Amino acid sequence: MKKHSALAGLALALVAGSAFAADLPSRKAPIIVEPPPPVFTWTGLYGGINIGYGFGNGDRDPGSLFYSPYKYAIDGVPFSVNPAGSAWSIGNDLNGVLGGGQVGYNYQFNPWLVVGVEADIQATDIHSQGNGIGGAVDGLGPHTSYATQNKSVDWFGTVRGRVGVTFPSIPNLLVYGTGGLAYGGVVHSFNVSDVYSSFLGGGSLAVLGAGTNYDQTKVGWTAGGGVEWFPLISNPLFKAFSVKLEYLYTDLGSTTLYGSSIGSIPTGGPAFFYQQTSHTRWNTVRVGVNWHFNPFAAAPVLAKY
Repeated sequence: MKKHSALAGLALALVAGSAFAADLPSRKAPIIVEPPPPVFTWTGLYGGINIGYGFGNGDRDPGSLFYSPYKYAIDGVPFSVNPAGSAWSIGNDLNGVLGGGQVGYNYQFNPWLVVGVEADIQATDIHSQGNGIGGAVDGLGPHTSYATQNKSVDWFGTVRGRVGVTFPSIPNLLVYGTGGLAYGGVVHSFNVSDVYSSFLGGGSLAVLGAGTNYDQTKVGWTAGGGVEWFPLISNPLFKAFSVKLEYLYTDLGSTTLYGSSIGSIPTGGPAFFYQQTSHTRWNTVRVGVNWHFNPFAAAPVLAKY
């Protein structure tokens, strides 16, 4: 009888212990929930570098000189003559290497439309050098003008809007047009001399011109387009890099230089004034690399249960 009572008490104790253990709080490790793959977007800030080449349009720049009335005497009799002017054109085919950096911001409105703004600054070796010849015959004899022009763009920058489209099957490829403000440092120098081969039927006469220079910042416009591509969006190390190929046409307007003669050899010859107008416009093809501040990266989410 006592044996049965002891067994019953032990069973009751075991059942009560199990019930008490079931009521105790349990502790579980955090569960890491992997988020769905991030949706690719062009939205975000970026910056990068570029290098390219600038080339001109085959422009020819016009110039001319005009003589002041000239007085002389033959056998003591004074005469006055207005020598004929002359005109020329000089090739201005700007070309050279350029490179610099850019920063910008894109916003993707929907799966196919991306708009943004970009600013860049470039150092350049864009330059041209040319010569021109003009001539005329007047009462002093036949004469020929020899003109020399140098032109360069030492640096330039742009601030442009961008409008691009993507394709649902290739969301990491952007085809865009761009345009806006351009500005740059333009250097323009010019000189001309005029030579009479038979002055008043006698010896030659060279009328020398004073050189003129322009070195200032010019403001204009630029427009073009390009393609930009994220080639390695599946690579964790390089997914924020894009590469681009871009074309721009840039026009900084024109400069006009004015000058005059400074004397003649031999002395006592006529005097002239001149002007030379030169356009500053060129095409640019460049490649670049951009680093995007990874707006489409997603971090793991920690959830506790």
